[in-house]
This record gives sequence, structure tokens and C-alpha cells, in this order.
Amino acid sequence: MAERAARLERMLGDPDDPANPTGTRALLRADRAGALSPEAEHVLDAYGMNEEFVPRALGGRFDSAETLLRIMRPVFRRDVALGMGYGMTTFMAASDVWMTGDRAQRGRLADLVLSGSKAAIAQHETAHTNDFVKSQIRADRDATGGLVLTGAKPVINNMQRADALVLFCRTGGPGSTGHSALLLDPRRFPEDRHRVTRRPPSVGLRGYFCAGVEFDRCPVPEDALLGAPGSGVATALRSFQISRTLMASLVVAAVDTSLRTAVLVDRTQAPGGAAHAPADSRQVAHTVTGAFTDLLLYDSLAVVATRALHLLPGETSLYSAAVKSLLPKVLSEAMYDLSTVLGSQLYTREGTVGLFQKHLRDVPVVSLGHAGTAACQATIIPQLDSLARGSWFTGEEAPAALFRPADPLPPFRYERLGIAAGGRDGLSASLLAAAACVPGGTPEARALRALAEQLVGELRDLRARVLALPPLAAGGPTSPAWFALCDRYALVLAAAAVLGVWRHSRPGRDPFLADPSWAAAALHRINRRLGLRPPDLPPGCTARVHQEVLARFGGGRSYDLYDAPVPG
Repeated sequence: MAERAARLERMLGDPDDPANPTGTRALLRADRAGALSPEAEHVLDAYGMNEEFVPRALGGRFDSAETLLRIMRPVFRRDVALGMGYGMTTFMAASDVWMTGDRAQRGRLADLVLSGSKAAIAQHETAHTNDFVKSQIRADRDATGGLVLTGAKPVINNMQRADALVLFCRTGGPGSTGHSALLLDPRRFPEDRHRVTRRPPSVGLRGYFCAGVEFDRCPVPEDALLGAPGSGVATALRSFQISRTLMASLVVAAVDTSLRTAVLVDRTQAPGGAAHAPADSRQVAHTVTGAFTDLLLYDSLAVVATRALHLLPGETSLYSAAVKSLLPKVLSEAMYDLSTVLGSQLYTREGTVGLFQKHLRDVPVVSLGHAGTAACQATIIPQLDSLARGSWFTGEEAPAALFRPADPLPPFRYERLGIAAGGRDGLSASLLAAAACVPGGTPEARALRALAEQLVGELRDLRARVLALPPLAAGGPTSPAWFALCDRYALVLAAAAVLGVWRHSRPGRDPFLADPSWAAAALHRINRRLGLRPPDLPPGCTARVHQEVLARFGGGRSYDLYDAPVPG
């Protein structure tokens, strides 16, 4: 895992080298043109990135969601649009085929991807706030009994260059069984029965949301159906768990670069290499320490959710939705806070600071789409009542392996993913177990224990509030109270992940993660978001976290849980 990620880092090279064809200068030039960098794509081709999207059983290298996360983070650290446009869109489309396609469909797509082809997935429904169930495309039977498509999808990623298209469409009446997924070859659409439409330029992820398609009774093969007719919603709900988790987890890499840029600007130089006096003020120290803490608390849930795909696949409908729903609340806010360190330099369009501005535009866009906050809340809310009645304070805690980044995992199996968690929530149970075993020796440990106890009380209050609400009515409006409780539950899950990572870390392997200081700082920020009025942190907590910010900057190491070497 780490070796493959390190090899890609070396191939991508120093982002600050102006002669590097995959460096910051080239990526920003491509961004201004509204395109992906062809030089960077050539490097990814040379690495064999498409092999990472195909399961080993079909000739590729994919066998672990966490491995893919580690390998793609160097790409996202440099350019979110490149990571999504080159790779993750293909992987998201292919995942539906690996999960529900028959042997011939899986083999055909594997051959295409391994040969370097791109795949696209058509789910967005911009006319219906991206509610993919309200599909504007229908697949009907013509007079001969064949399938014909009618309707439009206005936003399809990679449509303009895809050799395979996974299309979600309506094949029946209303309800969850009225939709199907199709695997199509867009190169074979009759010219007079379809039209590719262009999208206006976007502010974020330029060159990514590029095209749409309109169909007018366009014939498609009978063998295009993925799975049984009417199984499209079930397929989507399972595949969303993969796409939500990985996309939300990969964005951490862009915030990592942005934090590094803020420290660089403050301590060493201004854009263009001009001397810049160090300004290690209290406010700057507070800002970068807070952003690092937010990154760690978010990455704790992101890595836990990624590992849960292997270890707790029946529960990942909860954890994938929670981590994706927190993206705009935690990472986007962290990016805004870091922008205050740059001041007027934020408007620079070149160099390292220019890349910060690009990340500032790109990161919020990732939180949109079929997996936006509202869609994630719609996944969690119907499950809250069963969790309150059958899991919280009674369920079995998650295994220790869930909280140990980069530890070995069992092979990933698509068929083990469940549409709902069935009233199970091992991560929340781990919060209770961790809170009960926090020692009280140092001021930092005592602070962590007090904060953890506050969160146990929050989970108890959350349970009482859920049980006090009237049951959800099928098809009826959802009370705003449910959305507020859902947001609080996502923060409780993040706290449980932080405590789990701290509790199960190994002091000899990662002394920083084993230190209660960062965990206390993370819980303090979570509790403040929850409005719990946490006690003040001991000075040693923030000092230790700030020290780590500077140490990782000086040592050229990533700011995520993996603490990996980064070039530049």
C-alpha cells in the first residue's frame, strides 16, 4: 500500500518545480483552460492507475478501499479535478459493474479500463435537486421488444471521452423498483438519436463537469441491463457507500496541501519568491492548529469509514453518509479559516498560493451532487429510530482493527454491503468503551476524559430526543428536528472515531496519535460544534498540536493520519 503510493509520489515529482510537467504551474495552466492536464494524465497512465480500479480477479490491482485511498491522495493533493476526472469517475462507474454485472459485462469493462479507457456514470438530476430516483430518462420497449432511451441527463462526468457509460434510468412505475442501471457503449449511440450537450464553465472543478446527453428513442442492447430489471435503486444505494466514503476521504489531501501552504506563506515566503517576514503570531498559530485538528478529526472518521467497508460492511451506509455530510461543515470551513492566513495573497493565481485558491474553489464542489448533504441525511434519518431502540448503549463495539490506519484488511467484497445498517452501530458503541478507559494521569488525559464523558451524555440525550419524536411517515414530510439530530449524530460518530484512533494507536509506531493532546483538542472542537460548552483545554494540548504542525511542515510529512513523506 505505502510503497505504491510512494512510487506515484515520486513519479508526480516536486509540485513546486517549474519544470515539472505535473507541477503546480502546469496544473494551474490546465485549470485556466478549463481542462485536465494532459501531462499529468500521461504520468498516471505510465503508473498504470487504471489497474487500481479493476479487481485482482479481473486482472487489476484493486483489493482494498484503503489502498486506493492511499494511492489517490497524492493526486488529490495536487488537483482535485484531476483525481476525479481521470480516476474516481471511472472507478465509481466500474464499481456498479463489479457489484451487479454478469460475467460478460465485468470482463468487457475490465478489458476496456485496463486498456486505458475511461468510464462515465450518469446519476445527477439537477432539475430535482439531484434526487436520482426522479430520473428524466426512461428506457421503454419499442414495437420489436427492444429497449429505447428517451430523456436527458444534463451533467455526466467524463461523457465527452468515455468508452463505457453506466446510466441510471426509469424502467417502470414510481417506487424503488421502477429504476434500473444500464451498461452502455456511448460510441455506438446512433447519431440521429442522441446529442451530447456542453455545460457552461464552472468555478470549481473546471474541466470536470463537462457534458450532458439527450436521447430521442435511442436504441440500446438488451444485454445492457445491470442486474435484474428494477434493481437500480438498490444498486445505487450500495455503490453510494463506496463513492461517498472514498470521495469524502480523498478531499482531505487537498486540505493537507492548503494547510501546508498557509504555514509556508506565514513562515517563509510570499508568492514569486519575495522575502516575507515570519509572522508566527498567536492568531496564525491558533488558525493553523485549529485547521490541523479539524483535518485530523475528519480524517479519523474518513479512514474509519473506509476500513469499515471491509470490516463492518453492513454498517457503512451510516458511516459513509456521515463522513460525506461533514465535508462542508468541517473541511470547507477549515479551508476558509486558512484563507485568512494568506490575506490579500489569496488572490494570487500562480504558484503555491494559486493552487490554494484552486483548492478553495474545488473542495466545496465535491460536497454537491447525488451524494450531497441532503442525500446523506436522507440515508441516516430513517435509521435513527432503530439505532436508538436497538443499538445505542446496548450494541457491540467495533473491532480494534477499524481504528488502525494501514493495518492489513480482509479482501473487499461488494456483495457484503447492505442497503441499511439493520439497527447496528459498532462505532457508537466504541465511543462508550473508549470513554470508560481514558486514564486521568496528565492534564491532557484528564481533559480527554471529561470531553469523552460529555459526548457519552450527548449520545444519551440524542437517543432520548430520537425516541421522543413521532415516527417517520412513509412519503410524508420530515420534521426539521430529524435533520438537526442527524447532524449531531454525525459529529458523535466523528468523536467516536477520534477516540478509537487514539485508544488503539501504538506509542512505538505513532507517538503523536497515542498522545491524548490531539484527541482532546479534536473532541473540544466537536463539543463546541455541538454547543456543549466544553471545559478549557490545558495549554499543553494546543502546544503539542501546534508543535506537530511545524514538525510535519519542516519534515515534509503529510498532515493526515498516515503521516507520510510528501515532496516539495
